[in-house]
Amino acid sequence: MQALAVAAATIAQAGSGLDVDVTLGQGLAGGAVGAFLTTLVVGAIAVAAFPERTEAVMAAVLDEPVESFVYGLVVLVGLAVATLVLVFTIVGIVVAVPLLLVASLVWAVGATVAYLAVADRLVGHDDGWLKPLLLAAALNGALAATGVGSIVGLAVGAAGFGAVLKPYLG
Repeated sequence: MQALAVAAATIAQAGSGLDVDVTLGQGLAGGAVGAFLTTLVVGAIAVAAFPERTEAVMAAVLDEPVESFVYGLVVLVGLAVATLVLVFTIVGIVVAVPLLLVASLVWAVGATVAYLAVADRLVGHDDGWLKPLLLAAALNGALAATGVGSIVGLAVGAAGFGAVLKPYLG
């Protein structure tokens, strides 16, 4: 017991000069850069490889934002419940991991298309997709850089997620 008291006193003395650095800023900055690059790359692929489909989903997000958001949120909650059930069965982990990977990819596409819809509404794409792509990526990155912006990012992502999935599931 006495050894424990001595150890605690030693730690307290050593801890007085201890410099603990919590790097919240680096985490937010890394998330912002990741969001920016993901939106930029996925958006460039979407408008280059699937321009008609991209514009159709953008129109769905803009024409029915609440319906797309609710649909995306319901599917997201359903995915969370299904994944939880699959993980609890232990054997279902083999299915849960690929399901989450595909859902993450679809989320990235949906969020990107939703941000593109907002950016296209602001600057248009008559002279090419570069300006809307950069603006969409900047919007996503800026929202990710602010901790509170993640709520708006979730809403935009859910709307895009729902707009992408609705034709296939609804």
